[in-house]
Amino acid sequence: MPRVVDHARRRAEIAEALWRVVRRDGITATSVRGVAAEAGTSPSALRHYFTTQDELLGFALRTLIERVASRLAPELPGLEGRDGALRILGEVLPMDEERRAEVEVYLAFVARSTTDPALRAVRDDVDEATRAAVAYALQLLERAGELGAGRSAAAEADRTYPLVDGLAVHGTLWPERYPPAHLRRVLEHHLDELSTALSS
Repeated sequence: MPRVVDHARRRAEIAEALWRVVRRDGITATSVRGVAAEAGTSPSALRHYFTTQDELLGFALRTLIERVASRLAPELPGLEGRDGALRILGEVLPMDEERRAEVEVYLAFVARSTTDPALRAVRDDVDEATRAAVAYALQLLERAGELGAGRSAAAEADRTYPLVDGLAVHGTLWPERYPPAHLRRVLEHHLDELSTALSS
């Protein structure tokens, strides 16, 4: 009998192979041939799943945010208040090797997207998804009455997103200087500040 191939799973495996190549060799050195070799297949077989390199890169970047979402999705209904906000915000930071790898790959894609319009569109989608996650974390605080007087979830999300983004970059590029414990302390300090009344 012919072997049944799970195409969705195979595409995901190829995306993961691309991430490994990007982390090891850099995105500018990434090629269809190199990704195919990393995935244990041939360039012609890889093109069966992705007809162009742009399609492969775009899929790999979208898959990154889907990985984060799939980790959080089962927990979302039970998340509340400060603990819930910390859980969501921490998920997009390099708190462990898996998340550090994801941010490393994302940063490589961001650099390439400046000269790649197709990839730029995917990057912008990922940015919007991350902003939505931060906004949801702030909504949890608001629902729990844990935002200080005069503060709103929408306004504080606009302030919190750049902070989280900066922590992700610094924690990935300089993990010895900004280890996970430091990243968490900064988040906790920020949430402490958000619980206080906004000065007039």
